[in-house]
Amino acid sequence: MKLTSSSWINGDRIPARFAAGRLADDGSVGFSDNLNPQLAWTELPPGTKSLTLICHDFDVPSRGDDVNQPGREVPADLPRVDFFHWVLVDLPPSPGEIAEGEFSRGFTARGKPGPQALRGSRQGLNDYTGWFAGDAQMAGQYFGYDGPFPPFNDSLVHHYVFTLYAVSVPRLAVEGVFTGPQVREALARCTLGSATFSGTYTLNRRLA
Repeated sequence: MKLTSSSWINGDRIPARFAAGRLADDGSVGFSDNLNPQLAWTELPPGTKSLTLICHDFDVPSRGDDVNQPGREVPADLPRVDFFHWVLVDLPPSPGEIAEGEFSRGFTARGKPGPQALRGSRQGLNDYTGWFAGDAQMAGQYFGYDGPFPPFNDSLVHHYVFTLYAVSVPRLAVEGVFTGPQVREALARCTLGSATFSGTYTLNRRLA
């Protein structure tokens, strides 16, 4: 099972158009194009009835004390946690590709709609739902893909992993509004194989 992309070379820096946040020439940080990347898959295991796609960042600070605070950096040795950027289930195995920008174009305040999505698939909540929960202008349910927007003062370059799972059932056993951890739990019972594609991103000018 293989997962590839024409959007960037596996493991390289993610181009800004696929991120939710970008650096401006004047040093400020703002929203970016937030396009989902192109992804293609081959060599699916026999018996694959559907696909699940998860994108997560495993470098997210476990505490927000220093996050986006001018004049200091988030320490590199701070424990890190997962942040889910895309949770997509029930994707048909064919055609073997998601086009660039097919599922996401631009960042939507209060979140894109869901869970129903293109091709009969369903999308779960990404973790911007929790990130913006206390913001009166941005709070909402964030379904589908919303790309990288790491803290501008993080001392670590963040890693983003797209994992495609071959699933033995046409409909994954999650219902209603669901999250990344719930999908991972459901996948434990019906995964035939998986493949990954990754990239890095930072908004820290010292590291960029």
